[in-house]
Amino acid sequence: MKPQIDFATEYDLPALADLLHELFTLESDFMPARDRQLAGLQLILDNPALGRLFVLRIDGKVAGMANALITISTAQGVRVLLLEDVIVSAQYRAAGLGRALVEHVCAWAKDEGMTRVTLLADQNNAAALAFYAQLGFENSAMVVRRKPL
Repeated sequence: MKPQIDFATEYDLPALADLLHELFTLESDFMPARDRQLAGLQLILDNPALGRLFVLRIDGKVAGMANALITISTAQGVRVLLLEDVIVSAQYRAAGLGRALVEHVCAWAKDEGMTRVTLLADQNNAAALAFYAQLGFENSAMVVRRKPL
């Protein structure tokens, strides 16, 4: 098993949509909708100034992904990262690949001059919350609120 992490390409989008389906069946806020997921992935791929899609491959096969959205922190006066859609396919979990993927994305963000990575995780997903805590992510006093438009 040889893992490789790189930026996603157009050819990866169907496999990434499959991973998003797997992820959104685990999260209570989202529902799988392949057309929407493909449209969102394409928007990110076509606009690298807005974000980057990272893909984890095992022996050439897509096994995981992370969505790194770039935004501006007025508090810090620099670009910062919003990390979303981190998932490793079920068959490859518990092998340290998720850690490698998140650490790779965080190192990339630091190399790009970003000073903070923020992420959202389902509050009922104890495994994800523990995973991110082990990687040094701390709870924030901020609360997420949404308003559909």
